[in-house]
Amino acid sequence: MVSRDAVPLRHYFDWAATAIPDVFPNSGNGGGPGPAEGPPPFGNPSSPHLEGRAARDSLEEARSRCAAALGVEPAQIYFSSGGTESNAIVIYSHLLNKSGGQILASAAEHASVRENINILAGLGKETARIPVDESGRVSPALLSRTLEKYPRARFAAIMAVNNETGAVMDMAALGGVLRSREGPPIHFHCDIVQAAGKIVLDFAGWGLDSAALSAHKLGGPRGAGLLYLRRPLKALYAGGGQEGGIRPGSENTAGALALAACLENRATPEAVNRAGDAASRRWKTLIGALRAMDRCSLIPAGRPAEGGGFSPYILQAAFDGVPGEVMVRALDDLGFAVSTGSACSSASPERPVLEAMGVDPKRRLEGIRISQGWSTTDEEIELLIQAINEVLAFL
Repeated sequence: MVSRDAVPLRHYFDWAATAIPDVFPNSGNGGGPGPAEGPPPFGNPSSPHLEGRAARDSLEEARSRCAAALGVEPAQIYFSSGGTESNAIVIYSHLLNKSGGQILASAAEHASVRENINILAGLGKETARIPVDESGRVSPALLSRTLEKYPRARFAAIMAVNNETGAVMDMAALGGVLRSREGPPIHFHCDIVQAAGKIVLDFAGWGLDSAALSAHKLGGPRGAGLLYLRRPLKALYAGGGQEGGIRPGSENTAGALALAACLENRATPEAVNRAGDAASRRWKTLIGALRAMDRCSLIPAGRPAEGGGFSPYILQAAFDGVPGEVMVRALDDLGFAVSTGSACSSASPERPVLEAMGVDPKRRLEGIRISQGWSTTDEEIELLIQAINEVLAFL
């Protein structure tokens, strides 16, 4: 094995944690693809002077560009610090809901939804999980049964693409189940952090009331994101009234402009389909090689080599007799960056998503997540396959 003292050529397969960044000229971090040249206006968008007005104009330009890329209205876009904050804004708004109602979230949600739902439960709100099947998906049938069990449901959070397995939900069908239910409407929230740039988004067709998105998963800067709201809601915390009072605090103009460029470059249907074809071809090669390894099993086991309701950007695999953390460190020594799961939960050995899928406890601990991106090459896939075989031979 390669010593940690050596520094091998690096190959990045942890795009689901954060993407290799693009560089945007007017976001203050150098040159490259993006909007017009030059630094963004430095004034505070809330200030009335010339510099402030210039910043406000740039911010509203970014809002319009984000909305156009997502197929929604500019007034429905609220800039935030990222997916976690956007999820939290919607979830905690229910503390101001005096009419009560049950709060539902899928059992395979990201920690930024799962843990905040747990906090609401600790504060006395009635919460429940929507179960997932062995593929990691919420099916329309599972959602319908959950709604029958919780007839006073007023909120449902279901992510579009799972961050650990790549399972793609049938959002249109799930939205149809929620809309067809008699009684008061159910707020439908979606974490699209792993979906943007990976699948074609259709907020209206899915029937979404809100959605959370993060720039750094699209090659943008960390600390920038947005919240889509079909109509405004009451936010829990207040400040200077920025972003319509939904997300108070001075806006990150540079981050908003970079996010707009990311969405234009990555999230339009044309861009998604173009990149997805190449990603699917690479994943087909990798999955075929992994299936040929005696000690490897995919999670879920029935995941097809291509298509089949899975993102061609995220893959979960387990290696018999090799704890996931050991495999991650061994591949790191060889120059390959992979992970055991969500970076936001890396400090915990628990794997709630895999547990919800019914994966065996031993297999859960052996699981690693491999995720690719737009600049991943065919050669890197072949090198990763060689590296995994080397690790398995050594261990």
